[in-house]
Amino acid sequence: MRKLFIIALLLFALPLTATANDCKATYGNGNTVFTLATGSPGELGLLEALADKFNSTNDTTMCWKKAGSGKSLKLLKAGKVDIVMVHAPAAEKKAVADGWAGMRTLIGSNEFYVVGPVADPANIAKAQSVAEAYGNIAKAGALFYSRGDNSGTHKKELRIWKKANIAPKGKWYQTTHEFMQATLLKADRNKGYFMTDSSTWVATKKDIKNLKVLFKGDPMLINTYHALLSPTGPQAKVTKKFIELLKGEEGQNLLRTFGKAEHGEAMYNDAAYASQYDH
Repeated sequence: MRKLFIIALLLFALPLTATANDCKATYGNGNTVFTLATGSPGELGLLEALADKFNSTNDTTMCWKKAGSGKSLKLLKAGKVDIVMVHAPAAEKKAVADGWAGMRTLIGSNEFYVVGPVADPANIAKAQSVAEAYGNIAKAGALFYSRGDNSGTHKKELRIWKKANIAPKGKWYQTTHEFMQATLLKADRNKGYFMTDSSTWVATKKDIKNLKVLFKGDPMLINTYHALLSPTGPQAKVTKKFIELLKGEEGQNLLRTFGKAEHGEAMYNDAAYASQYDH
C-alpha cells in the first residue's frame, strides 16, 4: 500500500500539461516545463529554433504537441497545453471572447498555394480567384486532396468551397486525415490537386516530382499566425515571456529569416508584413 501511495503521489505531481509521452518532441532541459501545440511550425523546425532561443535565457523546457489549429485550440481550452500557435482567426477571437484564451498576438504569416499536376487538367492556372480555381477542379472532377482534420488549413479550404457554392463530394474528393507534408506528398504521388502552405512547399519541393504551384495570390489565401495562451494556466508567467519573444525583434528576425540559408528563400513573413492581412 505504501508503494502504491508513493506512486500515486508521483503521478499527481507530474505537470498535467506536459507528460513526456504526450510530447511529439521536447526542447531544452530546464526545470520549468511548458507545453505548446501547433502544426506546421513544429513539423518544419521553426518551433525548435524559437524554443532554443527562449530556453537559452530561461530555465525552461518546451513540450511540443503536434496538432492542427482546431485541435490545438481544443487542447488549450481543456487545459492540456499552456500555449498555441495557430491560424484560425474566427475560432481564436471566439476563444478570447469566451475567456479561456488570452494575449492573442500576431506573430507572422505564410500563404497558401494551390498545387497540382503540371498538365493542369482542371485549368486552374488561369483562374481569377481561388474560388474559381476550386470551381474548375470540381467541374473537371479532378483529383483533389483535403486534410479533413478541422485544422486551420481545412477550415480555410471549406470557406473557399462555400464561396464557390460547391459542396465537394465524390471519388475525386479525397480526405486524408493527415498533416500538411504527408498530404502534399500523397497528392504528388497520385498527381492530385492540394492546397499547401508556402512554408511546407518551400521545405518539400525538392522531393516533389509531379506537381507545381498553379494558383496563388488571392488575399483569401494569406495565412496569419497568432499565439494564444491560457490566462489562468499554471505556466502563464512563462508563456507570457515566450509570446514577448515571439513579437520582439529577436523572435521576429528569426521568423523572417527561417529557412533562407537552407532553401534559398524564407519560409515565413514577419508580423509587420502579416498585419496588412490581419482582419
